[in-house]
Amino acid sequence: MPEQSPLTSALDIAEGDPFGPHNLPYGVFSTADAPERRRVGVRIGNHVLDAGAAALALGSPYAQLLAQPSLNPLLAAGRTAWRDVRRALTAWVTSPAHREDIEPLLHPLDAVTLHLPYEVADYVDFYASENHATNVGRIFRPDGDALTPNWKHLPIGYHGRSGTVVVSGTDVVRPSGQRKAPADAAPVFGPSVKLDIEAEVGFLVGTPSELGKPVGLGEFRDHVFGLSLLNDWSARDLQAWEYVPLGPFLGKSFATSVSAWVTPLEALEEARVALPPRDVPVLPYLDDSDDEEAGGFDLRISVAVNGVVVSEPPFSGMYWSAAQMLAHMTVNGASLRTGDLYGSGTVSGAQTGQRGSLLELTWNGTEPLELPTGKRTFLEDGDEVTLTAWAPGPDGTKVGLGEVTGRIVGRG
Repeated sequence: MPEQSPLTSALDIAEGDPFGPHNLPYGVFSTADAPERRRVGVRIGNHVLDAGAAALALGSPYAQLLAQPSLNPLLAAGRTAWRDVRRALTAWVTSPAHREDIEPLLHPLDAVTLHLPYEVADYVDFYASENHATNVGRIFRPDGDALTPNWKHLPIGYHGRSGTVVVSGTDVVRPSGQRKAPADAAPVFGPSVKLDIEAEVGFLVGTPSELGKPVGLGEFRDHVFGLSLLNDWSARDLQAWEYVPLGPFLGKSFATSVSAWVTPLEALEEARVALPPRDVPVLPYLDDSDDEEAGGFDLRISVAVNGVVVSEPPFSGMYWSAAQMLAHMTVNGASLRTGDLYGSGTVSGAQTGQRGSLLELTWNGTEPLELPTGKRTFLEDGDEVTLTAWAPGPDGTKVGLGEVTGRIVGRG
């Protein structure tokens, strides 16, 4: 009779697991026996650690911050607390001395419900990919300049609607509104027929700032806690009719999906990369040439529609950095609040298979995608979109980012 392998602990993470102790993203979860009790959790492998209970059991001075139904108290505590809590969590899940205390506080990932992990204060979305902006310009201005005159001088953005930011797994109801094709004599009202995705990265603000005081490039890590994947759903037909002269409104505000997991910036030190070369000088407040904290992140994103990968956008090619976006967002004196969320805008690479929206992938519907479920120009009811990503980690590991999934449903 063959010898049986000894039982292993949930803390014995398989080599190569992108959610090992080098990652430890934060989320908020509840369990079936206490569905109303939301708790801060940390993902380790395929389990969730009850962070507040662990902190209490091990006498952490940060137990009160972690014993909350939201990440907001931890976010507001600042960079020193973020560092100390992460170091403690790493010790708790890696040291054999803590196993007896930690193992009972682990919950299988497939047995918990994940929630939006923070209360969103304000939501801003940028337009920071040169490849995306160039593609959009070529689609809509084929006889003009692809980029607008201001594009390489500042990170263009718009203020979105924080109340419609939803956690991964939430169904997206097809929006209705006015639309008018160029050949139509007058606008009509009805469901969007050009419902699209935007594969993005969202940055979560922890420490607030003072009204009237801009946040400089070098202060990025003092204010931004972490990042996650983000899908800024877009109704292109509604957007095209309404956006002149004030920009996106109903074509964007119906839903923005974010991951249930927030990856702390400290987990992404090995993923930091230089930004692409710039050919237009920027004003001093955006000049990051002498800033050691400046740069981008090497995030490898995949976009799947109904389980089929249709694009793999690289975040490393973004023209504007997250630090520059933050500096521009506050340069007029606008203050930051704990829970502010800002998106990078669609992430697109130079190759066709790296485009982060269906608008680009199908060239505004003229080049349909071939999927097992049929041709697609834009999303149909029942379609499910999933964003996943990973980044290089220490010693050749991968840092997994929590996925973002949403399914389109009709209004009924």
